[in-house]
Amino acid sequence: MNVKQRAIGLIQEVENGKYSNIALNDYFRENTLNRKERGFITELFYGVIRKKIFLDYEINKRVSTIKKDWIRNLLRISIYQITFMKSDNKGVVWEASELAKKKFGVPVGKFVNGVLRGYLREMEDDIKELKETDKLDILLSYPRWFYEKIREEYGEEAELFLESLKKIPYISFRVNTLKYSEKEFEELLLAKDIEIIKKVDTVYYVDSGILLYSDEFKEGKIIVQDASSYLSAKNLNPSEKDLVLDTCSAPGGKTAVLGELMENKGELLALDIYPHKLKLIEENCKKLGIDIVKPVKMDARKLNQQGKKFDKILVDAPCSGYGVLRKKPEAIYNKTAENVGLLAELQFEILESASQVLKDDGELVYSTCTILKEENTENIKRFLEKYPEFETAEVYIPENVKGTYDEAGGFTIDYNEDILDGFYIAKIRKKR
Repeated sequence: MNVKQRAIGLIQEVENGKYSNIALNDYFRENTLNRKERGFITELFYGVIRKKIFLDYEINKRVSTIKKDWIRNLLRISIYQITFMKSDNKGVVWEASELAKKKFGVPVGKFVNGVLRGYLREMEDDIKELKETDKLDILLSYPRWFYEKIREEYGEEAELFLESLKKIPYISFRVNTLKYSEKEFEELLLAKDIEIIKKVDTVYYVDSGILLYSDEFKEGKIIVQDASSYLSAKNLNPSEKDLVLDTCSAPGGKTAVLGELMENKGELLALDIYPHKLKLIEENCKKLGIDIVKPVKMDARKLNQQGKKFDKILVDAPCSGYGVLRKKPEAIYNKTAENVGLLAELQFEILESASQVLKDDGELVYSTCTILKEENTENIKRFLEKYPEFETAEVYIPENVKGTYDEAGGFTIDYNEDILDGFYIAKIRKKR
């Protein structure tokens, strides 16, 4: 099957509700492709999802209706190639026309040819017009409300934020030091000719996802985890002597970091409100050789009911997820400003609840995988104003991780960082 036809099928799966990362990983697991083919499909697949608003805008300028999703996706792929990839544009138009002709007949092939040739003639003028008429939301492919919110929050930096969230992500693996060593992992990478793009502590960003199918991954020696996620748990820095709570723990990646830092000794409670997610946490931790985790079904807003106080608490709160759009680009299209307000209130309730079961001199890390101030800085400022018995503590950020400290003492991994997910981390201590 033609590579573009494969990409069209994958894009349709996401349109039907499947997560992009799952769709692509499932496809690569079930099909044998060489490195070049995998790279090309990945670029087309994620590129079309990232730029969908712009691509559909250009298609809709030239076509009143398209009855076949397959044809729309073929046009999206082709316009993406022409605009954002170093392609032979005439070759792109010819190939798309031939694919359409073989699938639906000569008239459809001519239709596709006409749409793409028209775009080629007018592309530069279209892009210029979008820049000059305050339509950067279309050019960058964001809902207007989100574009305006980022512009309101970050001013002159807004465009840098928006562009950074559309960058191509790298897969990252964290070494599970309970079972494996960094030296052993680096020898594995060398043997498989895999390049290290960036290293943050025990997290490695690499140029291939082939290790997902390795024995080392199956045996729990390595785990897929972004360094941002790792750092939120690392900042809690628990020891085996601490009573530790992970309030919103599924699927268990950060819980695993906590267990590893505790050297699989002591007591670690992991909460979630869904039984099937608790089972997932248990399974993931067992695979990694961590057996100190006690999964508990509980709403994190009702922590007083469990009767214990904790030395260390991680509040990785449910959030809008706008910091991880590089890896889940489709998420931008199905949320609203109202969602953000409701989430910010939920986050504050969980933070408030967790603070009530923190021991004197205990420490709490609040984190989200979003870059919106309403869910981050504003929540921490509001909390510190309401509860003066708490203070912020210094956040551990490695030198090679870029971002910005805010007035509340938190750190946002932001547009300055090319590789890690966007994230917010704040550390709070309860005064004696």
